[in-house]
Amino acid sequence: MNEQEAQSQEQQERAQPSDVSRVSVSSISDAAPPPAASPWPPAAAASMAIATTMAEATIPTTTPAATTAEMGSMAATAQRASMPMPRWQEGRVWRVAVGVDGALEGMPRPLDPSPRVTRLLEGVLTGGRPLQRDEVELLLRSRGADHDAVCAAADELRRRTCGDIVSYVVNRNINYTNVCTYKCSFCAFSKGRTAEELRGPAYVVPYEEIARRTAEAWDRGATEVCMQGGIHPDFNGDTYLRILSAAKAAAPAMHVHAFSPLEVHHGATSLGLTHEGYLERLAAAGLGSLPGTAAEVLHDHVRGVLCPDKIDTATWLKVVGAAHRVGLRTTSTLMFGSVEEGPAAWASHLVLLRELQQQAEGTGGHGGGVGITEFVPLPFVHMESPVYVKGQARRGPSLHEVILLHAVARLALHPHVTNVQASWVKVGPSRAAQLLAAGCNDMGGSIMNESITRAAGAAHGQELPPVRMEEIIRAAGRQSRQRTTLYGIPPVEQTARSYGTVPLQPLVLAAASIGGLR
Repeated sequence: MNEQEAQSQEQQERAQPSDVSRVSVSSISDAAPPPAASPWPPAAAASMAIATTMAEATIPTTTPAATTAEMGSMAATAQRASMPMPRWQEGRVWRVAVGVDGALEGMPRPLDPSPRVTRLLEGVLTGGRPLQRDEVELLLRSRGADHDAVCAAADELRRRTCGDIVSYVVNRNINYTNVCTYKCSFCAFSKGRTAEELRGPAYVVPYEEIARRTAEAWDRGATEVCMQGGIHPDFNGDTYLRILSAAKAAAPAMHVHAFSPLEVHHGATSLGLTHEGYLERLAAAGLGSLPGTAAEVLHDHVRGVLCPDKIDTATWLKVVGAAHRVGLRTTSTLMFGSVEEGPAAWASHLVLLRELQQQAEGTGGHGGGVGITEFVPLPFVHMESPVYVKGQARRGPSLHEVILLHAVARLALHPHVTNVQASWVKVGPSRAAQLLAAGCNDMGGSIMNESITRAAGAAHGQELPPVRMEEIIRAAGRQSRQRTTLYGIPPVEQTARSYGTVPLQPLVLAAASIGGLR
């Protein structure tokens, strides 16, 4: 079938009455709730967004599932507060009626997504086969009614998988050096000979300062320290072990979430060890989990532009797979919207992550506390990024792309990666909360200190304390819950401490020479 014939067939499908797999529309007054025995929820409801004016559009937030009777008062409240609802939920009650009237029902504006998108969404919602790479790409290119249907399906899948709980972790970031031998074109944080004049001096954080910051974080209710840094030419595998030991000595019960796959690769290579051998040493010394950073985009053509001398896609996957085999959990990330990588590369990245998680799970089915804990989309922050300053990059992703990436990630990674995080550091607290309507169920960490994104020009602050985090989540109509790094329940005494935080003490840095760097 040539392209013209395919377009003709698509037009005919749109013109014909839909079959049982269609997305149908019915008014609230005509739509009776499903029987009590139905496995589907009666409604998954109207949204009230935190009022945020943006140049392109408004990313909305959702409320918990509501009855039809509750909709009127909620809509009135939203109107009084001038809180816009998301386009894909405005004036509708979403519900599932698969096999009867389709996958999604709503009112009053007819929803007319394309037949193929409708079939793909119904397949995900009914537990069908995983989305293939070209199908993920198709969803990432959605516009209009297709976009609305994708976001509504992601929100419904989130509600079924995670409920209306929005989690967050009380943690502290420690970036122990900004000196780096690599030349990633997007990075405004690292300091090398070619970046000596960018934002601030080169530094290393002394071991005693790492210990002090860890102890201070514990006293403020944190259950995690997240530690990463540049690849300093004087660092080797033993350096990372000493960094880890400093943190664990200061707060033995603290979960240490540290060392990107690039740092693990560097540490292992410097000591002549395999990835697994070095990870076993780190785990024995108290490492709790790894951040799935340094991934950028898992597509070697794109990596050749963004980070040509960094580990390639295959090596990144090998390191993370090795971590899973030795029993260490990891997160996963995707930095998107920098160069013209686009939906094809993003789709490939998502499928690779899903396959990686399937390998961790083995043949015993999904879940079980292994492998990847969460997926964190990271919109490119352009302002001070070298590749943007040189005129070789975009101004970050569009709002449309940000919404879709989060929504499609929920659909593409299901049921293997069940937590999708909205990064307030990248998009701001209000927008992150609004992304809760597009498949997200987690708001990340309180952070306490943030260096990397601020170096790129973001201005969303260094800390989001628990009180403020929970205010934002409640304003989105959802329920907040503190979590640990591995999505457990924090100790009661730590949770109590987190609400009585005191100002942080000044940071101590040691100047670092970068004269020997290339």
